[in-house]
Parts: sequence; C-alpha cells; structure tokens
Amino acid sequence: MKHFHYMLACLAVVLAACDQDQDPLPPQQTATDPNVMTFSVTHPADRKAGTRATSTAFEADDRIGLYITESDGILQASGNYLNNAPLTFDGTAWQTAEPVYWNSGTYNVYAYYPYTTPIQSVDDMPFRVAADQQSTPTDGTPGGYEASDLLFASSTGVSASGQPVELQFRHCMSRLQIRLVKGEDFEGDFPEEAEVYVHNTVPDATVDLSVGIVTKDSYAPTETLRAKPLGNHQYTAIVVPQRISNRQPLVEVVMKGVSYLYESTFQFKQGIQHNVSLIIDKNPEQVKIEIGGELEDWDE
Repeated sequence: MKHFHYMLACLAVVLAACDQDQDPLPPQQTATDPNVMTFSVTHPADRKAGTRATSTAFEADDRIGLYITESDGILQASGNYLNNAPLTFDGTAWQTAEPVYWNSGTYNVYAYYPYTTPIQSVDDMPFRVAADQQSTPTDGTPGGYEASDLLFASSTGVSASGQPVELQFRHCMSRLQIRLVKGEDFEGDFPEEAEVYVHNTVPDATVDLSVGIVTKDSYAPTETLRAKPLGNHQYTAIVVPQRISNRQPLVEVVMKGVSYLYESTFQFKQGIQHNVSLIIDKNPEQVKIEIGGELEDWDE
C-alpha cells in the first residue's frame, strides 16, 4: 500500500512539471538602469516625414560615432568623457558596446554618421564623397551614395534625467538632384537608365565635429562623380559644398552612346538639395537647364 501511494506521489510531481513546461511563468522584467545614458536618434528624413518608418532612415546595424565632453570642456581627439564610441542601431534602439553612465555633471554630446575610425583630428576630420555613388553596400559597408551623405547631430548642456539624449541629425553635404526632360525635337524615348556624371567638383573635405561644418579641401584636385539613379529619369549625387566660379563642364548624360554635356557655374550649399532639370534636345550641344528650388532635410 505504501508503494502504491509513493507511485501516485511521483506521478503528481511529473504531471506538475509537464504543466509548468506547457504554461511557463512569465520571465521577470529587468528595469532600465536610470544611471545609464540612452539616446533618441532622428534621421533628417524621419524629422521631415514625422515618422521613423521610412526606407531612407537608419537601418539595423548602422553605426554612429559618438563623442561626449563635460559641458565646460572642449571636444578633442582623445581625453573626452567618451571618445568616438560606436553607437549601433539594432533595429529598435541604439546601443553602445559598454554602458555610458551619468554623474552629477552636465555634458555636450556630438555624433556623426557614417562611423569611421581612427580619427586623428576632430577639428579637421578628413572626409571624401564616393566617386561612384551607384556602388552597392558590401559586408556591412554602406554603398557609395550613403557613405557620402555625412550627417551630424549634437546636444549640449544635457544632464541625468529619465529622458534619452535627443540627437536630431542634419545633412552636412550638398545634394544635386537631376531630372531629365525631353526637348521638343528629341526623338524617341529615354532609356530606363542613363549614365549621369557630375564633373569638376572637389570630392575631398575636412569636417569640424564640434559644429558639423564642412570645408572643401582647397589643395585637392577636381574629379568626376557618377550619380545614383532614382528611377523615373531622375538621378542624384552627394557633393562637397563648394562654389564653381568658372563656366566649365558640370553635368554629363550618356544615353545610347551619345553624350549630352552641360557647362555652367554653380554654388553647392551645405545641407541643401539643388533641384535641376536638364532639357535634352536632338543636338547634344544644345542641352539646357532649368534651376528648380532648394530643399533642406531631403528625404531620399
């Protein structure tokens, strides 16, 4: 009889264990440490659209470079409270590799994208836009266009609170948006994709990471940039802010083996998208241009 009761007791234990496996208790939630800095990051496209759900915004595994100084300190290449730490987006939130803790002081936060290392100077960080902005991402490296689109954000005088540090990014470079338009005597249709080039601009610059100001490298030579197709006969290129004072070849369109070249002076302004329409006629030497408006915080 004792043996029978023992067997019943064992069976009850097994059934209880099965019930726990089928309906486990909810895991205990761990509260966020209020002493750890968190960050709310806004892409220029998000700010314009008023939403995070855009195809042009940050994506999972994107990395931002982060510097933090005490509010009365000066941003330096090293010796700051935080030195060029990668802030990585996991698809939901931004995380540093190691927690960054508040203390009783106030801080200035500086951030830029895309992340690069090492950085020898925060006053004159070298930066170069890609020659081929059609190139695609490889092994976590941004494509040519995205890698050229330097972004900057800062938040000054911040101190410990229950709110994340706000980092609202803005564009530091200039963008040329080109739309191809058929002239009255152009015969046939445009091909789905042409080759569009931006000539005679300097692709090298230096960046002051304390304010996000870009300066053209006055000693670097001019080069040719290959623009990125956007579809619907539109193309775009990121250009270092600069003034082209002398009339010279600026935009070239190659379609069906024919080169259409437009010469002009131009001023590429920092943080501005310049909209132009190229009117393509039958004669390749009679390309005309219509200058459209200027746009901040472009969203493509």
